[in-house]
Amino acid sequence: MSVASVFPRLEPKLPSVQKPIQYVGGELNSTVKDWDSVAVRWALMYPDAYEVGLPNQGVAILYEVLNERDWIMAERTYSVWPDLEAVMREGDDQGPIPQFTVDSHRPVKAFDLLGISFSTELGYTNLLTALDLAGIPLHAVDRGDDDPVVVCGGHAAFNPEPVADFVDAVVLGDGEEVVLAISDVVREWKDEDRPGGRVELLRRLSVSGAVYVPQFYDVAYAADGTIEAVVPNKPGIPHRVRKHTLMDLDAWPYPKAPLVPLAETVHERYSVEIFRGCTRGCRFCQAGMITRPVRERSINTIGDMVENGIRKSGFEEVGLLSLSSADHTEIGEVATGLADRYEGSNVSLSLPSTRVDAFNITLANEFSRNGRRSGLTFAPEGGSERMRKVINKAVTEEDLIRTVATAYSHGWRQVKLYFMCGLPTETDEDVLQIAELAKKVIAKGREVAGHNDIRCTVSIGGFVPKPHTPFQWAAQLDHETTDERLRVLRETVRADKRFGRAIGFRYHDGKPGIVEGLLSRGDRRLGRVIEQVWRDGGRFDGWSEHFSFDRWMDAAERALEGTGVDVDWYTTRERDYDEVLPWDHLDSGLDKDWMWADWEDSLAAAADPDSVEDVEDCRWTPCYDCGVCPEMGSEIQIGPTGQKLLPLSVV
Repeated sequence: MSVASVFPRLEPKLPSVQKPIQYVGGELNSTVKDWDSVAVRWALMYPDAYEVGLPNQGVAILYEVLNERDWIMAERTYSVWPDLEAVMREGDDQGPIPQFTVDSHRPVKAFDLLGISFSTELGYTNLLTALDLAGIPLHAVDRGDDDPVVVCGGHAAFNPEPVADFVDAVVLGDGEEVVLAISDVVREWKDEDRPGGRVELLRRLSVSGAVYVPQFYDVAYAADGTIEAVVPNKPGIPHRVRKHTLMDLDAWPYPKAPLVPLAETVHERYSVEIFRGCTRGCRFCQAGMITRPVRERSINTIGDMVENGIRKSGFEEVGLLSLSSADHTEIGEVATGLADRYEGSNVSLSLPSTRVDAFNITLANEFSRNGRRSGLTFAPEGGSERMRKVINKAVTEEDLIRTVATAYSHGWRQVKLYFMCGLPTETDEDVLQIAELAKKVIAKGREVAGHNDIRCTVSIGGFVPKPHTPFQWAAQLDHETTDERLRVLRETVRADKRFGRAIGFRYHDGKPGIVEGLLSRGDRRLGRVIEQVWRDGGRFDGWSEHFSFDRWMDAAERALEGTGVDVDWYTTRERDYDEVLPWDHLDSGLDKDWMWADWEDSLAAAADPDSVEDVEDCRWTPCYDCGVCPEMGSEIQIGPTGQKLLPLSVV
């Protein structure tokens, strides 16, 4: 039976809210299917505003993969701003206006599945808003057969335990193949007239290995507040759930028809993922650890995707994305081939943050050949040589100075350097080294450029220990110390008459990092904290103007009363090897003993930087036995292919 659009009820309300265009839909390359023509219906959600959610690569890929099947429908929904939330709750003579998709404005509650992509833990409260507006019970155990199956994925779902109360199922890893497998299970269950109801559907999904279903696992806690065990509570449910790894990215050249936003978004470009995974081995980096192994797209597939995407979207900027794009084995050939192909056109190319040791001026010149020469961004991460040894970021001060000197001597005037504060074993002096490094960068830039019109922006983020990394056992630095170190650093830079005005300084205070740390390594007991924050008005916690540290701390104090644990227990406490971590039953392929040995190496490097060898990139070395390739049945897939990207002939 067809489901009616809520747009006739929504449209009269839109003039009263900010940026109403973001709720209208109808973007170029969006897909609307007949409701009755499909067997399985997905609502895909990025739990943030349209301007952040629409460019999200993960949702865009799944949207296309699903809609390519004639028996599946996928539509998109985003978080509504508080002004529209109030309008929807007030509603009209038919009652509240429910959470809707932007493609056809159908109620989210009418779909079979609601898929949420979490790239940050600070999106958890927005999930609760969407569920409540949709009329879907907040708690998974309260949902009936007619409620959508709520599935989450994304990097922040590798420890889904804090939202275990609210989601029915969790996908670990790459989603392209698994969303089709989930759709198959749902179609079969519906074709059989939904035997056993919702619980049977979730059981089928769980035993298939496609997803993790939190309600099928019981968690026992020890007297000291730690986890005693996580065990399945139904027959046939796997003890560990493994991540999905997509091999042969050339066979999945998505997005093929990128969505073109109606309203302004954070990225106005066509993005091509040139490879997935990273094996540089930075100990703080969850993205690099959980996406192993490296799988490259070939130069020809990249060229085809760029050409096709530009033609179908009209975008004039192309971003070549990955965790470290300059590490692609054929990045030089890719850059030259694309620059040759689009020379004289209005198409410009961009490369995101580049590793200092992967940068070369030829590459930079190719990427700026057809566009404006924007600033360059490098990420040394640690201010001192010692800290860079601790985190396994094998970049020396000489590397950095040489690289920026090359850039400044070739006409670049602006360089951005990204660092972290609060890394394990960090001291005040390590942080002050950031100022010394920035001054040396400016001094060298002035020397090689022959003038003083040189800028360096220092951007600093707070370190948050993440699951499935060697730093998952580390203590997080408290926000007071973080803020004090950054205050002293800022004043040190500003006080310098020669360099102060040439160095820009950007940083976030330490408080949001504590909340992120609480959620990133939390367990199921945090569900009541998230719910309390949401009931107290928590929305859009990733936005500084909406975030309230006091609201989180007050909610945590109330919700965790009597549990024997508190915010400090989750954040500033170091763990030991024997502690059961909330995500230990979720398998990213990484061997626990390998990660623990790497953690111990980092502590040894802190005491004596020369005592520990750097962990090299395993693409070019013998295997380090991290566990991923044998455990996941995967392997590193890299070039070179020896192919060249030729300019397009005019047809």
